[in-house]
Amino acid sequence: MGAFHAYDIRGIYNKDFDKETVYKVGFFIPELLGSLKVLIGRDARESSPEIHDALIAGITDAGADVYDLGLTTTPMVYFATGRYGFKASVQITASHNPREYNGLKVSRENALPVGFDNGLGTIKGWIETRECKVSQRKGVVHLMDIRQEYIDFQMKYKGDYSNLNIGIDVSNGMAALIIKDIMGEGSESLHYIFDELDGTFPNHEANPLIPENVVALRQLVKENRCDIGVIFDGDADRVMFVDENSRFISPDLMIAVLGHYFLEEKGGKGAVLQDIRSSKAVGEYLGPMGAEMHTWKVGRAFAALKLREIDGIFGGELAGHYYFRDFFYSDSGIMASLIILDVVTKMKKEGISLSALIARIERYQNSGEMNFKIEKKAEAMDKVRDYFISVEQPVASYDFDGYRVEFREWWFNIRPSNTEPYLRFIAEASTKELLDSKLAKLKELLAGF
Repeated sequence: MGAFHAYDIRGIYNKDFDKETVYKVGFFIPELLGSLKVLIGRDARESSPEIHDALIAGITDAGADVYDLGLTTTPMVYFATGRYGFKASVQITASHNPREYNGLKVSRENALPVGFDNGLGTIKGWIETRECKVSQRKGVVHLMDIRQEYIDFQMKYKGDYSNLNIGIDVSNGMAALIIKDIMGEGSESLHYIFDELDGTFPNHEANPLIPENVVALRQLVKENRCDIGVIFDGDADRVMFVDENSRFISPDLMIAVLGHYFLEEKGGKGAVLQDIRSSKAVGEYLGPMGAEMHTWKVGRAFAALKLREIDGIFGGELAGHYYFRDFFYSDSGIMASLIILDVVTKMKKEGISLSALIARIERYQNSGEMNFKIEKKAEAMDKVRDYFISVEQPVASYDFDGYRVEFREWWFNIRPSNTEPYLRFIAEASTKELLDSKLAKLKELLAGF
């Protein structure tokens, strides 16, 4: 039962969870979400067919009907959930994790996420304390195909990229299902790598946040003199980018890039969401465009709910998730990539490269997210916070998802991992010297733990 986490159910299949667990999750989902119809989809991992069958068995034994999308990206499940009014849906995926992992992403009405605090914890308790009493009514399985409808929806956000030279790493993930239908086949100005759907991920893990997994894309961009490189994760809910110099762009900065589309081109004004780790530069860039910045917890289980609560136009996270009001307040890697490519192509027409655009946004020295293996996470967090506020007056402070404390020339966020014995730390400062001094002090403070 170690697969139940804050955002989803995920772990090494047949170690952290197995098909019996999946069956029970499926059995209890109709009761949890008050629905006799459950939408499901799956990724291409080797264990997904077995999980798929166990999930269907559980749902139908509970007396509920299954609407089966088959192989899908995770955002396709969100789209169908919202578009067709399902009150319960499940995507079988482990997203960016290695091949031996798998999991379940559960959503409720309006494609809102079900995390541990609002449902998965309840199911975990029911699995531990209740029996699965098979319903007298056996549920029915309906095959459902939304592929073309979803492609048509995404095409609404595709611009004319004919002046761009684009490199795309599909990571052998679920984006391979539809990306060529949207972007077109490879050409002299459109270059794909690892574009075959393969749940064993033979070329690299489908996690673009790990630098070694972006090496091939960077080389592709360099060899073909691309204007931009695009890389998707395993289930296509996240996307990341490299510029024309093959430099990886911190995903939070792309929240600012999205502002050119939603705030400038479309004339939107209002709430924009960022996570607690986002660069201060994002809000400083978007503010003059009319954005009202909101900062919130990390993870879709929190972000999608918050974006709906504030009726935000769009939002994003350091991990490469981008959320859209027009996409049921959910995240879509492909939709984000299309909009960002639209901005980049218009900038190129004005003689502005992607690296030049990012240089306008990126004003600070950033540490990137650092991990410290620590068991006494709460004590360590308090020590770090208490020290820094004792020697310098904060100008702002947040105490959700760990602590984010802002000072005049720098800020830091320290937060506990939900699944591992790690503290995650990120800091940003006006100069490299200041950042280095703060990181040195941080390491000194954590040495005792």
